[in-house]
Amino acid sequence: MKSIFKIKFITVFLLVITLKTSAQTAPFQIAIEPINISGLGGLQAYAWGQHNGKWLIIGGRLDGLHRRQPFAAFDVAGHNTQIIVVDPVAQQKWSAPLSSLPVGMQEQFSSTNMEFHQQGDYLYLAGGYGYSNTSLDHITYPNLSAVKVPDVINAIINGTTFTTYCRQITDTMFAVTGGYLNKINSTYYLTGGQKFIGRYNPMGPTSGPGFIQIYTNSIRKFNINDNGITLSVSHLPSIVDAANLHRRDYNVVPQILPTGEEGITAFSGVFQVGVDLPFLNCVNIDSIGHVVNNAFSQYYNHYHCAHIPLYSLSANEMHTVFFGGIAQYYDSLGILVQNNNVPFVKTIARVTRNSSGVMAEYKLPIEMPSLLGAGSEFIPVEGLPQYNNEVFKLDDFTADTTLVGYIYGGISSTAANIFFTNTGTQSSASSQIFKVFIIKNSNVGIHELNSQSTGTLQMQVYPNPNDGDFIVKFNLKKTEPVTVTIFNSSGELLDKSILRTPKLGENTFSKRINKLTNGGVYFITIETSYEKSSQKIIVEP
Repeated sequence: MKSIFKIKFITVFLLVITLKTSAQTAPFQIAIEPINISGLGGLQAYAWGQHNGKWLIIGGRLDGLHRRQPFAAFDVAGHNTQIIVVDPVAQQKWSAPLSSLPVGMQEQFSSTNMEFHQQGDYLYLAGGYGYSNTSLDHITYPNLSAVKVPDVINAIINGTTFTTYCRQITDTMFAVTGGYLNKINSTYYLTGGQKFIGRYNPMGPTSGPGFIQIYTNSIRKFNINDNGITLSVSHLPSIVDAANLHRRDYNVVPQILPTGEEGITAFSGVFQVGVDLPFLNCVNIDSIGHVVNNAFSQYYNHYHCAHIPLYSLSANEMHTVFFGGIAQYYDSLGILVQNNNVPFVKTIARVTRNSSGVMAEYKLPIEMPSLLGAGSEFIPVEGLPQYNNEVFKLDDFTADTTLVGYIYGGISSTAANIFFTNTGTQSSASSQIFKVFIIKNSNVGIHELNSQSTGTLQMQVYPNPNDGDFIVKFNLKKTEPVTVTIFNSSGELLDKSILRTPKLGENTFSKRINKLTNGGVYFITIETSYEKSSQKIIVEP
């Protein structure tokens, strides 16, 4: 009888067994401090605005990771049907039900993964996914809404009506969930995301109740016309890129580019076309267009999580810090581990773009205290030095320690991989708040460079687990022969293949390892004239 083996993959850098990282003198350190507010419940994947130090929170889910069963996934019981106001300094909380609003607003305002952006007093909410009593189905809402933040906050605190401070229009271009709403100069950018209609079903769109899933594959550009009474939109030509903008549930972060101009960067996201794995590259977007950066790979934080953008004018360096969440990779005792089940992680990492536009990823010496971060938000302290696009001016932080904001909510998981066993009790929406501090002039703690982040091969192996047949996916910046070798843990060469006619860009190579030893360790290496990348394979029954 044929033996069946499962294979899992651990990434290693170049020819060594352990991941080689190099330390960098850190431009700053991060510290987090937990606080709790009595009566504030857990929430994840919500939208927020703020005024005078108080937060306005709309939408999101009251539960943890969505369940796999269609009848239970994204159920109505998990809808947030309250608008919440939080004062993190006084540690107070107020709330009011959505029931006084028109039905269309009630439904959108209780959805999850809306795109949102605050401009002055107005919080703009686009799309979102949830169950609609009007449609008798789960839908992605085709709406753009405007909420006057100061007035709604005051009304909720004082127990008065807030309905006149909320307005909504219908436009199918905003039927998007899991994307991002940002601004570059005066133009709004709705980047990535999807339209999802029906109940989630892991067996696919044609199984069971079925569903419709359409990625936008685009950056939808528009201007908002809002005089406080009439709300309208002027659409601009969209940017469509089906291969590289096929992304959702990720981080799109305001940036200051090496030229000094405003921009945004779309980091990672899911899923790659043709394979259920996160993107490792990023897309840099400016007022002219978008550029895919295949010379950088992000390994540590792939899904939507709290993040902070900081720019140093003196060094012309753009830093983006990511807090936990979900990722295909994590560090274990100096080894970069690949887990294709894409687990919850504790990693806090930063991606830095230098004055030449070169990007690299660094693991910070602190972690989230548990498996936290997915679906959380960073809410900055008002009044700190920022650019117009809300990127912090790092050089203007003159104190040794600066409170820059707070992380609230997200999914708290009891284990790294719960998706296939999830009954609704393995995770929850976190009510935890963390103060976040930037510390300068400190030599405590080393930021470790992930050397593979600066490579271009972007090697990934899938599926996982499998029975010994697998695919190696990689990217080429030159059309030249590629050598693929397989060694056992003793260094004995088991197989060598030369791919003589690979193509520029994305390539895949199918392979089966025969005569595997149960519990054995093997290494697959891809080598070009300019770069190497390896994967460590552990065979399990």
